[in-house]
Amino acid sequence: MNPVSLEKKNAERRENEPPMSPADFEAAIRAVGPERYHDLHPFHHMLHGGKLNRGQVQAWALNRFCYQSAVPRKDAALISRAYDRELRREWTHRILDHDGLPPDEPGGIERWLILTDGLGLDREYVISRRGALPATIFAVEAYVTFVREQPLTIAVASSLTELFAPKIHKERISGMLENYDFIDDKVMAYFKRRLTQAPRDADFALQYVLKNAKTREEQEACVEAVRFKCNVLWVQLDALYHAYVAGHIPPGAFRPEADR
Repeated sequence: MNPVSLEKKNAERRENEPPMSPADFEAAIRAVGPERYHDLHPFHHMLHGGKLNRGQVQAWALNRFCYQSAVPRKDAALISRAYDRELRREWTHRILDHDGLPPDEPGGIERWLILTDGLGLDREYVISRRGALPATIFAVEAYVTFVREQPLTIAVASSLTELFAPKIHKERISGMLENYDFIDDKVMAYFKRRLTQAPRDADFALQYVLKNAKTREEQEACVEAVRFKCNVLWVQLDALYHAYVAGHIPPGAFRPEADR
């Protein structure tokens, strides 16, 4: 008798199990946050608790820009695969939220650049990503690739870390304003806008996933997609901690002491 792999056994188990109820499925998705969301990371606690110096905060903002600038690209990749007009219409505003809609809406990327401007970083340098950590680039491009290649419902599910985002934005606004004299209300505009945008986006995506993940296998894949996205966010903070707290800055990456 040929041995059967554990992976194959698990796949067969999922195929034979009935789907979770909508309530249990939603609970499984929401349970990922308290276990894996990056508000648990030591670098996050240092950032919000005023334990970083200006150069370390600059490094965080510069690297995080790579993620912010990738968001509309991953959303465009998702839209390009959607035959559902309602989904395309809803998802399009995510791109406009980040890229802006002149003349009245500058967009989230511009608001992030106001943050990096306020921290004394050269805007062209930030946009170029030349000083970003290699791990940051790998992580954000892995996210874009995931959304481009995974089944559509699973790709949508990967956005559901937004369910956990308002809490971290509130912490970031209050903590950074309280603890850093080089941070003011103007440079925190990005996070204030996301307090209303993230819940709206998360609610639509959650309802879409609950409706369209019909089998147990699809449901579990959606939960795993939320874990994957948490890993994308977590590894960026791992890289920042390794480089700018532990002091192992890789060649070519931003060095806070450098004169720009």
